[in-house]
Amino acid sequence: MFPKFIEKLAIEISMELPGFSAQKLMAPLGRKPPSDYMDMGISPKKSAVLILLYADPNHFRVKTVFILRTENEGGSHAGQISFPGGGMDESDKNLSETALREAEEEIGVDRNAVSLLGALTPLYIPVSNYMVHPYVGMVNSVPEFKLHPLEVKGLLEVEINDLMAAKNKGDIERFIKIRKGNMQVPCYTINGEIIWGATAMIISEFTEILRRVK
Repeated sequence: MFPKFIEKLAIEISMELPGFSAQKLMAPLGRKPPSDYMDMGISPKKSAVLILLYADPNHFRVKTVFILRTENEGGSHAGQISFPGGGMDESDKNLSETALREAEEEIGVDRNAVSLLGALTPLYIPVSNYMVHPYVGMVNSVPEFKLHPLEVKGLLEVEINDLMAAKNKGDIERFIKIRKGNMQVPCYTINGEIIWGATAMIISEFTEILRRVK
């Protein structure tokens, strides 16, 4: 079942992606598409994240994993929930290598064990000036996670069906640095944890693709 699902998902990712029209469904009000920021002459830093998929053999469910970043990590996203990932290093040959390296460093997943299925639509994050490139990958068994103590406080393992469930979507008030004030933002609430911002926008596009597979 899992191999067939992965095969279909890889095909869908290779097709035309939903893009910003899907991302903005979970974006704060007034969020612009990346092209608008680039037209302003902004030169973003490059980063990548990994949406890692694996099958839970006990429940026959496909899961992915998020990290809870430590408060002392620094940066604009400290303390938030995100996919494993980070900025591109000079040693990285490309952004897919960035995603794999960061996942290995942050959660201990051997980069050589991950098969990449493809990339989703890049997303610009104004508050940190990063253009984040999401990659989807899979491993054939449940990973043995090893967390980077300075960067990762904990893990959130989530069934992909829970990402698609309407009952897990809502709104929450958050302080938006670039707006310099509080506002209501779309979010996912899963296992008592709140996922919002760029990560929620990436999930939004990913779930649109998942619906095409199912």
